Amino acid sequence: MTRAIMAALADSNYLAQFSAGERLPTAHLRTEVLSGLTVALALVPEAVAFAFVAGVHPLVGLYAAFIVGLITALIGGRPGMISGATGALAVVMVSLVSEHGVEYLFAAVVLMGLIQILAGIFRLGKFMRLVPHPVMLGFVNGLAIVIFLAQLSQFRVPGTGEAAGHGISGGEWLTGAPLVTMLVLVALTMAVIWRLPKLTTAIPAPLAGIGITAAIVIAFGIDVPRVGDMASIEGGLPQFHIPMVPLSWETLKIVLPYSLILAAIGLIESLLTLNLVGEIVHKRGGASQECVAQGVANTVTGFFGGMGGCAMIGQSMINVKSGGRTRLSGASAALFLLAFILVGAPLIEQIPLAALVGVMFMVVIGTFAWKSLTIMRKVPLTDAVVIVLVTVVTVATDLATAVVVGVIVSALAYAWQSASHIHAKTYTTPEGAKVYQVQGPLFFGSADGFAELFDPAKDPARVVVDFAESRVADQSALTAIEALAAKYEKAGKKLELRHLSHDCHQLLMKAGQLMVDSDDDPDYAIAANYQVRTGVLHAGH
Repeated sequence: MTRAIMAALADSNYLAQFSAGERLPTAHLRTEVLSGLTVALALVPEAVAFAFVAGVHPLVGLYAAFIVGLITALIGGRPGMISGATGALAVVMVSLVSEHGVEYLFAAVVLMGLIQILAGIFRLGKFMRLVPHPVMLGFVNGLAIVIFLAQLSQFRVPGTGEAAGHGISGGEWLTGAPLVTMLVLVALTMAVIWRLPKLTTAIPAPLAGIGITAAIVIAFGIDVPRVGDMASIEGGLPQFHIPMVPLSWETLKIVLPYSLILAAIGLIESLLTLNLVGEIVHKRGGASQECVAQGVANTVTGFFGGMGGCAMIGQSMINVKSGGRTRLSGASAALFLLAFILVGAPLIEQIPLAALVGVMFMVVIGTFAWKSLTIMRKVPLTDAVVIVLVTVVTVATDLATAVVVGVIVSALAYAWQSASHIHAKTYTTPEGAKVYQVQGPLFFGSADGFAELFDPAKDPARVVVDFAESRVADQSALTAIEALAAKYEKAGKKLELRHLSHDCHQLLMKAGQLMVDSDDDPDYAIAANYQVRTGVLHAGH
């Protein structure tokens, strides 16, 4: 594990940026720090809210945001990304906490981190390249809608309804003057964020929006919901704490399923955020490094009383759009958050929630892929369906489920399209043999179509199947070839295979179905004929 961490550090830009003799320009340094401050302010209400969702104390969420955010900022796969406690993980944790208690949650978070470290060591993050672009578009759009819907709870009367017992804004909707005041403050924050970059970039626009709105509210004593209305964020330093659970097989059976789900969701969200931020800052790679960083962060968090976390796309967008490009911005956000907990709670609790809602609404506008609304009429119908499907599933369930559904649907659609493309050209040689030039991949989806290309009853005594423009892909393809050979054998005719690619040749040889008639073509550049043994698969080989 230590070797993996050191490799992550060595591969990162962190050492390059802060090595001897190299320093960030003062203007950039200020931008990075102020961007981190902006992110920290936005992290507070979300960390508290997600802690309530999971059924734990607000400090459990805040400690997770600090520890996970700091560690991933220092050794993560993409500078500028922000990690912390997230809602997708919180909804999984709530049943574990309610049934077994918070100590089991800490144990689950430690195991979750170890699983993520293994995923990074074995480079499982590379499988994210299998996520198609339509899935990414649907994911981004669904995320924007989820962020928007999450802010609507701030337009409810605090302390009423079902959420009253948890300190979350819930219950009746705001009406009359309180609603108008809230909307005006949200609009003011959004206007500052939109307009300020056209005047100056010395201060991140979201931070200025929060500051101006908060100053107006405090100066005029406007009665609107504030951060302190959710819960007190004051506390001490996180303390090292070994989860108080029995070290037994029963405990593992309780914790492991949750840890696997949490690890999977955390990595999927983190790696999608990695790709999204990478597109904005024009950088690639770092998937395995991010897996290790997330794992280390969650392992440490579990031993310091945190609820665990993963990359936060909304906060990452705030950071990137505020000018945060290096590890300093993420580290600053985590340290500012700790400062809020230790000494700044009375001040931070006075910030109006309307200012933070305005920031998140601007994130929604910037995150939603508006171009997807126009390209829907230009892309294939399958891609359009996938975009809409992933968006809907993201809103209805969670981001990780939506991505998995999108990848499965895209894969099935691709398999169906590939299956319909298999066909063959035929001609007869001077010797009287009939040649089938197969075009298109031979796999489970096209096996039936492959069989329909041939006519054993009417074909001559010698038939050649040319795979120069095809490929034998899987077990179903082997079975289809064997079944075809059996038909020609039954009809007293000879079937030969030609132009097998190297991997196809190995696949058939491994199954014991290939008999080589000629060894003149080791690289399969010219015609070499092979016969097929029938009944091999059925014999158990």
